[in-house]
Amino acid sequence: MINILKNLFGLGTPTDYAQLVAEGATIIDVRSSGEYSGGHIKGSINVPLGELAQNLTKLKKDKPIITCCASGMRSASAKNILTSNGFTKVYNGGGWSGLQSKIGKQ
Repeated sequence: MINILKNLFGLGTPTDYAQLVAEGATIIDVRSSGEYSGGHIKGSINVPLGELAQNLTKLKKDKPIITCCASGMRSASAKNILTSNGFTKVYNGGGWSGLQSKIGKQ
């Protein structure tokens, strides 16, 4: 139960997002296309949360995936959708601007 709570609230060992990106992780930005066009992480792909379930076949299950959005709420939902569909290497990166600073991309 404690591990479930730690995972749910992002507690425990911090994730090295820069290392995941260096290893080829895909960054999926689940904000609307309008939000995405206003600024995003270079190299990320935009799949709005409402369209994610219809686009699962376009994603590789054997590759790490980092989800992001504006604040972390939609990216948490996206992570749940992906893990519920058999993706095992999924990380909630939270808000895109904070994630950008963690991975060093401009």
